[in-house]
Amino acid sequence: MERMIIVSNRLPVTVAKRKDDLSFNSSVGGLATGLGSFYNSYKGIWVGWVGISSERFNEKERKIIKTKLIREFSCYPVLLTQKDVDLYYNGFCNKTIWPLFHYFIQYAIFDKKLWDAYKRVNEIFCDIISEIANANDIIWIHDYHLMLLPELIREKLPDAKIGFFLHIPFPSFEIFRLLPWRREILDGLLGADLIGFHTYSYVKHFLESVRRILGFEHTYGEITLSNRIVKVDTFPMGIDYEKFANAASDSKVQRELDKIRKNLGDRKIILSIDRLDYTKSIPQRLEAFDLFLDKYPEFKAKITFIVVAVPSRTKVEHYRLLKKQVDELIGKINGKYGTFAIYFMFLHFPFLE
Repeated sequence: MERMIIVSNRLPVTVAKRKDDLSFNSSVGGLATGLGSFYNSYKGIWVGWVGISSERFNEKERKIIKTKLIREFSCYPVLLTQKDVDLYYNGFCNKTIWPLFHYFIQYAIFDKKLWDAYKRVNEIFCDIISEIANANDIIWIHDYHLMLLPELIREKLPDAKIGFFLHIPFPSFEIFRLLPWRREILDGLLGADLIGFHTYSYVKHFLESVRRILGFEHTYGEITLSNRIVKVDTFPMGIDYEKFANAASDSKVQRELDKIRKNLGDRKIILSIDRLDYTKSIPQRLEAFDLFLDKYPEFKAKITFIVVAVPSRTKVEHYRLLKKQVDELIGKINGKYGTFAIYFMFLHFPFLE
Protein backbone atom coordinates (compact mmCIF):
# COMPACT_ATOMS: atom_id res chain seq x y z
CA MET A 1 0.00 0.00 0.00
CA GLU A 2 1.36 3.43 -0.96
CA ARG A 3 2.33 5.76 1.89
CA MET A 4 3.71 9.27 2.01
CA ILE A 5 6.94 9.50 3.99
CA ILE A 6 7.65 13.12 4.89
CA VAL A 7 11.27 13.78 5.90
CA SER A 8 12.47 17.01 7.50
CA ASN A 9 15.04 18.15 10.03
CA ARG A 10 12.38 18.49 12.75
CA LEU A 11 9.30 16.45 13.47
CA PRO A 12 5.96 18.27 13.83
CA VAL A 13 6.18 17.10 17.44
CA THR A 14 9.00 18.21 19.75
CA VAL A 15 10.06 16.16 22.75
CA ALA A 16 10.99 18.02 25.93
CA LYS A 17 12.33 16.71 29.22
CA ARG A 18 11.99 18.35 32.62
CA LYS A 19 13.61 16.32 35.38
CA ASP A 20 12.22 12.84 34.71
CA ASP A 21 9.08 13.95 32.86
CA LEU A 22 8.76 13.77 29.08
CA SER A 23 6.37 16.03 27.18
CA PHE A 24 5.32 16.13 23.52
CA ASN A 25 4.46 19.53 22.01
CA SER A 26 3.77 21.00 18.57
CA SER A 27 6.94 22.18 16.85
CA VAL A 28 7.55 25.82 15.97
CA GLY A 29 8.37 26.69 12.38
CA GLY A 30 6.93 27.38 8.97
CA LEU A 31 7.51 23.88 7.61
CA ALA A 32 5.64 22.11 10.43
CA THR A 33 2.86 24.72 10.25
CA GLY A 34 2.55 24.56 6.48
CA LEU A 35 2.58 20.77 6.17
CA GLY A 36 0.83 19.88 9.42
CA SER A 37 -2.72 20.06 8.09
CA PHE A 38 -1.82 18.15 4.91
CA TYR A 39 0.00 15.49 6.91
CA ASN A 40 -2.92 15.01 9.29
CA SER A 41 -5.31 14.44 6.39
CA TYR A 42 -3.01 12.05 4.51
CA LYS A 43 -2.11 8.53 5.52
CA GLY A 44 1.62 8.62 6.01
CA ILE A 45 4.54 8.92 8.38
CA TRP A 46 7.03 11.66 9.27
CA VAL A 47 10.76 11.21 9.90
CA GLY A 48 12.77 13.86 11.75
CA TRP A 49 14.77 14.98 14.75
CA VAL A 50 12.98 15.18 18.12
CA GLY A 51 14.41 18.62 18.98
CA ILE A 52 16.64 17.65 21.92
CA SER A 53 20.03 15.91 22.09
CA SER A 54 20.04 12.16 22.62
CA GLU A 55 22.31 12.40 25.67
CA ARG A 56 19.36 13.81 27.63
CA PHE A 57 17.58 10.43 27.48
CA ASN A 58 18.40 7.06 28.98
CA GLU A 59 17.70 3.85 27.09
CA LYS A 60 14.28 3.38 28.67
CA GLU A 61 13.23 6.91 27.74
CA ARG A 62 14.41 6.44 24.16
CA LYS A 63 12.14 3.41 23.82
CA ILE A 64 9.21 5.33 25.33
CA ILE A 65 9.77 8.25 22.94
CA LYS A 66 10.00 6.03 19.87
CA THR A 67 6.92 3.99 20.82
CA LYS A 68 4.76 7.02 21.62
CA LEU A 69 5.80 8.97 18.52
CA ILE A 70 5.13 6.02 16.21
CA ARG A 71 1.83 4.90 17.77
CA GLU A 72 0.25 8.29 18.51
CA PHE A 73 1.76 10.61 15.89
CA SER A 74 2.99 8.29 13.09
CA CYS A 75 6.43 9.86 13.53
CA TYR A 76 9.78 8.09 13.40
CA PRO A 77 12.37 9.90 15.54
CA VAL A 78 15.94 10.65 14.56
CA LEU A 79 18.19 10.92 17.63
CA LEU A 80 21.14 13.28 17.31
CA THR A 81 23.92 13.90 19.81
CA GLN A 82 24.73 17.39 21.06
CA LYS A 83 27.85 17.32 18.89
CA ASP A 84 25.68 16.57 15.85
CA VAL A 85 23.36 19.44 16.73
CA ASP A 86 26.23 21.88 17.21
CA LEU A 87 28.13 20.98 14.03
CA TYR A 88 25.30 20.00 11.67
CA TYR A 89 22.33 22.18 12.67
CA ASN A 90 23.88 25.19 14.44
CA GLY A 91 26.95 24.73 12.25
CA PHE A 92 26.71 23.87 8.56
CA CYS A 93 22.96 24.42 8.19
CA ASN A 94 22.77 27.79 9.90
CA LYS A 95 26.30 29.15 9.61
CA THR A 96 26.96 28.09 6.03
CA ILE A 97 23.86 27.29 3.97
CA TRP A 98 21.36 29.69 5.55
CA PRO A 99 23.42 32.89 5.20
CA LEU A 100 24.85 31.95 1.79
CA PHE A 101 21.47 31.05 0.26
CA HIS A 102 20.01 34.32 1.61
CA TYR A 103 22.90 36.37 0.12
CA PHE A 104 24.46 37.22 3.51
CA ILE A 105 27.86 36.12 2.23
CA GLN A 106 29.70 37.94 5.02
CA TYR A 107 28.14 35.60 7.60
CA ALA A 108 28.87 32.32 5.79
CA ILE A 109 31.48 30.02 7.32
CA PHE A 110 33.19 27.32 5.22
CA ASP A 111 34.57 24.69 7.60
CA LYS A 112 35.20 21.07 6.59
CA LYS A 113 34.40 19.89 10.12
CA LEU A 114 30.88 21.32 9.76
CA TRP A 115 30.53 19.79 6.30
CA ASP A 116 31.55 16.35 7.58
CA ALA A 117 28.88 16.59 10.29
CA TYR A 118 26.28 17.55 7.67
CA LYS A 119 27.15 14.46 5.63
CA ARG A 120 27.06 12.23 8.71
CA VAL A 121 23.60 13.38 9.80
CA ASN A 122 22.21 13.00 6.27
CA GLU A 123 23.51 9.42 6.37
CA ILE A 124 21.76 8.84 9.72
CA PHE A 125 18.47 9.95 8.16
CA CYS A 126 19.13 7.67 5.17
CA ASP A 127 19.66 4.62 7.39
CA ILE A 128 16.33 5.15 9.16
CA ILE A 129 14.38 5.72 5.94
CA SER A 130 15.96 2.65 4.32
CA GLU A 131 14.65 0.53 7.20
CA ILE A 132 11.04 1.74 7.07
CA ALA A 133 10.38 2.53 3.39
CA ASN A 134 8.32 0.13 1.29
CA ALA A 135 8.59 -0.28 -2.47
CA ASN A 136 5.49 1.80 -3.26
CA ASP A 137 6.11 4.63 -0.79
CA ILE A 138 6.57 8.22 -1.89
CA ILE A 139 9.49 9.83 -0.03
CA TRP A 140 9.11 13.60 0.25
CA ILE A 141 12.24 15.32 1.60
CA HIS A 142 12.22 18.90 2.82
CA ASP A 143 14.65 21.77 3.01
CA TYR A 144 18.29 22.73 3.17
CA HIS A 145 19.16 20.49 6.12
CA LEU A 146 18.86 17.35 3.96
CA MET A 147 20.14 18.23 0.49
CA LEU A 148 22.39 15.14 0.32
CA LEU A 149 19.60 12.76 1.30
CA PRO A 150 17.93 12.17 -2.11
CA GLU A 151 21.11 10.72 -3.61
CA LEU A 152 21.89 8.70 -0.47
CA ILE A 153 18.44 7.10 -0.59
CA ARG A 154 18.72 6.55 -4.35
CA GLU A 155 21.93 4.58 -3.81
CA LYS A 156 20.20 2.24 -1.33
CA LEU A 157 16.74 2.20 -2.95
CA PRO A 158 17.30 2.67 -6.71
CA ASP A 159 13.59 2.50 -7.61
CA ALA A 160 12.32 4.79 -4.85
CA LYS A 161 9.95 7.65 -5.71
CA ILE A 162 11.65 10.70 -4.23
CA GLY A 163 10.60 14.34 -4.13
CA PHE A 164 12.50 17.28 -2.66
CA PHE A 165 11.29 20.76 -1.80
CA LEU A 166 13.51 23.67 -0.78
CA HIS A 167 11.78 26.08 1.61
CA ILE A 168 14.37 28.84 1.27
CA PRO A 169 15.77 30.68 -1.79
CA PHE A 170 18.18 28.96 -4.13
CA PRO A 171 20.80 31.62 -4.87
CA SER A 172 22.21 32.74 -8.18
CA PHE A 173 25.10 30.80 -9.65
CA GLU A 174 27.53 33.60 -8.74
CA ILE A 175 26.63 33.09 -5.07
CA PHE A 176 26.19 29.31 -5.06
CA ARG A 177 29.58 28.67 -6.64
CA LEU A 178 31.23 30.15 -3.52
CA LEU A 179 30.28 26.95 -1.67
CA PRO A 180 33.27 24.57 -1.69
CA TRP A 181 30.91 21.55 -1.71
CA ARG A 182 28.65 22.88 -4.47
CA ARG A 183 29.05 19.78 -6.65
CA GLU A 184 28.17 17.40 -3.82
CA ILE A 185 25.05 19.42 -2.97
CA LEU A 186 23.83 19.37 -6.58
CA ASP A 187 24.53 15.63 -6.90
CA GLY A 188 22.59 15.08 -3.68
CA LEU A 189 19.55 17.00 -4.91
CA LEU A 190 19.56 15.26 -8.29
CA GLY A 191 18.90 11.98 -6.50
CA ALA A 192 15.25 13.10 -6.45
CA ASP A 193 12.73 12.54 -9.24
CA LEU A 194 11.06 15.90 -8.66
CA ILE A 195 12.66 19.02 -7.16
CA GLY A 196 10.45 21.91 -6.10
CA PHE A 197 11.07 25.58 -5.33
CA HIS A 198 8.87 28.51 -4.31
CA THR A 199 9.50 30.73 -7.33
CA TYR A 200 10.61 30.52 -10.94
CA SER A 201 13.76 32.55 -10.23
CA TYR A 202 14.92 29.87 -7.77
CA VAL A 203 14.29 27.20 -10.41
CA LYS A 204 16.28 29.23 -12.95
CA HIS A 205 19.20 29.66 -10.52
CA PHE A 206 19.23 25.93 -9.74
CA LEU A 207 19.14 24.88 -13.40
CA GLU A 208 21.93 27.31 -14.26
CA SER A 209 24.09 25.95 -11.44
CA VAL A 210 23.45 22.36 -12.59
CA ARG A 211 24.43 23.29 -16.14
CA ARG A 212 27.55 25.29 -15.29
CA ILE A 213 28.86 23.05 -12.49
CA LEU A 214 27.75 19.53 -13.52
CA GLY A 215 27.33 20.09 -17.26
CA PHE A 216 23.73 18.82 -17.51
CA GLU A 217 21.45 20.69 -19.88
CA HIS A 218 17.71 20.96 -19.35
CA THR A 219 14.62 21.14 -21.55
CA TYR A 220 11.51 22.76 -20.10
CA GLY A 221 12.65 22.03 -16.57
CA GLU A 222 13.66 18.42 -17.23
CA ILE A 223 17.26 17.33 -16.62
CA THR A 224 18.32 14.17 -18.45
CA LEU A 225 20.78 12.08 -16.45
CA SER A 226 22.43 8.86 -17.63
CA ASN A 227 19.58 6.62 -16.49
CA ARG A 228 16.58 8.81 -15.63
CA ILE A 229 14.96 12.25 -15.87
CA VAL A 230 14.71 14.76 -13.03
CA LYS A 231 11.89 17.30 -13.17
CA VAL A 232 12.27 20.76 -11.63
CA ASP A 233 9.35 23.14 -11.10
CA THR A 234 7.74 25.82 -8.91
CA PHE A 235 5.24 24.89 -6.20
CA PRO A 236 4.40 27.98 -4.10
CA MET A 237 3.57 26.84 -0.59
CA GLY A 238 0.30 27.92 1.01
CA ILE A 239 -1.35 27.49 4.40
CA ASP A 240 -4.52 25.96 5.81
CA TYR A 241 -6.64 29.05 5.16
CA GLU A 242 -9.74 27.86 7.04
CA LYS A 243 -7.72 27.13 10.16
CA PHE A 244 -6.30 30.65 10.32
CA ALA A 245 -9.41 32.47 9.13
CA ASN A 246 -11.64 30.75 11.67
CA ALA A 247 -9.20 31.42 14.50
CA ALA A 248 -10.16 35.11 14.50
CA SER A 249 -13.62 34.29 15.87
CA ASP A 250 -12.40 31.87 18.54
CA SER A 251 -13.33 32.90 22.09
CA LYS A 252 -9.73 32.57 23.31
CA VAL A 253 -8.51 34.90 20.59
CA GLN A 254 -11.27 37.39 21.37
CA ARG A 255 -10.28 37.41 25.05
CA GLU A 256 -6.67 38.15 24.15
CA LEU A 257 -7.83 40.91 21.82
CA ASP A 258 -9.88 42.44 24.64
CA LYS A 259 -6.79 42.45 26.88
CA ILE A 260 -4.75 44.25 24.22
CA ARG A 261 -7.48 46.83 23.68
CA LYS A 262 -7.77 47.39 27.42
CA ASN A 263 -4.03 48.07 27.68
CA LEU A 264 -3.70 50.23 24.56
CA GLY A 265 -7.07 51.95 24.46
CA ASP A 266 -8.06 53.39 21.09
CA ARG A 267 -4.53 53.48 19.67
CA LYS A 268 -4.01 52.25 16.13
CA ILE A 269 -1.98 49.03 16.05
CA ILE A 270 0.69 47.85 13.62
CA LEU A 271 1.51 44.17 14.07
CA SER A 272 4.73 42.42 13.04
CA ILE A 273 5.29 38.68 13.59
CA ASP A 274 8.46 36.83 12.59
CA ARG A 275 11.27 34.69 13.84
CA LEU A 276 14.10 36.84 15.15
CA ASP A 277 16.31 36.33 12.12
CA TYR A 278 18.63 38.68 10.25
CA THR A 279 16.86 37.80 6.98
CA LYS A 280 13.58 39.30 8.27
CA SER A 281 14.75 42.95 8.39
CA ILE A 282 13.33 43.59 11.87
CA PRO A 283 15.82 46.41 12.71
CA GLN A 284 14.87 48.10 9.43
CA ARG A 285 11.18 47.92 10.36
CA LEU A 286 11.93 49.58 13.67
CA GLU A 287 13.97 52.30 11.98
CA ALA A 288 11.13 52.87 9.49
CA PHE A 289 8.66 53.27 12.38
CA ASP A 290 11.04 55.73 14.05
CA LEU A 291 11.22 57.72 10.79
CA PHE A 292 7.42 57.68 10.48
CA LEU A 293 6.89 59.14 13.97
CA ASP A 294 9.66 61.66 13.38
CA LYS A 295 8.05 62.80 10.12
CA TYR A 296 4.46 62.73 11.43
CA PRO A 297 4.65 63.69 15.12
CA GLU A 298 0.85 64.03 15.32
CA PHE A 299 0.70 60.22 15.57
CA LYS A 300 2.75 60.17 18.76
CA ALA A 301 0.76 58.41 21.55
CA LYS A 302 -1.88 57.44 18.96
CA ILE A 303 -0.20 54.39 17.45
CA THR A 304 1.63 51.33 18.80
CA PHE A 305 3.91 48.98 16.91
CA ILE A 306 3.54 45.46 18.36
CA VAL A 307 6.60 43.38 17.43
CA VAL A 308 6.41 39.64 18.10
CA ALA A 309 9.81 38.01 17.56
CA VAL A 310 9.96 34.25 18.00
CA PRO A 311 13.32 33.14 19.48
CA SER A 312 15.45 31.42 16.86
CA ARG A 313 18.92 29.83 16.79
CA THR A 314 19.90 31.51 20.03
CA LYS A 315 23.22 29.62 20.09
CA VAL A 316 24.37 31.21 16.84
CA GLU A 317 26.40 34.39 17.40
CA HIS A 318 24.72 36.54 14.73
CA TYR A 319 21.32 35.88 16.28
CA ARG A 320 22.49 36.93 19.73
CA LEU A 321 23.93 40.12 18.25
CA LEU A 322 20.65 40.75 16.43
CA LYS A 323 18.68 40.43 19.67
CA LYS A 324 20.99 42.97 21.30
CA GLN A 325 20.57 45.35 18.34
CA VAL A 326 16.76 45.05 18.44
CA ASP A 327 16.64 45.60 22.22
CA GLU A 328 18.74 48.74 21.91
CA LEU A 329 16.67 50.12 19.03
CA ILE A 330 13.40 49.56 20.88
CA GLY A 331 14.79 51.20 24.01
CA LYS A 332 15.92 54.20 21.99
CA ILE A 333 12.58 54.62 20.18
CA ASN A 334 10.46 54.14 23.30
CA GLY A 335 12.66 56.61 25.13
CA LYS A 336 12.12 59.10 22.32
CA TYR A 337 8.35 58.75 21.86
CA GLY A 338 6.98 57.06 24.98
CA THR A 339 6.81 53.59 26.48
CA PHE A 340 3.99 52.24 24.33
CA ALA A 341 5.39 53.36 20.97
CA ILE A 342 6.76 49.82 20.50
CA TYR A 343 5.54 46.80 22.41
CA PHE A 344 8.09 43.99 22.03
CA MET A 345 7.41 40.31 22.75
CA PHE A 346 10.31 37.89 22.42
CA LEU A 347 8.42 34.60 22.65
CA HIS A 348 6.46 31.95 20.75
CA PHE A 349 2.66 31.96 20.85
CA PRO A 350 1.10 28.48 20.54
CA PHE A 351 -1.86 28.25 18.19
CA LEU A 352 -5.12 28.62 20.20
CA GLU A 353 -3.74 27.13 23.42
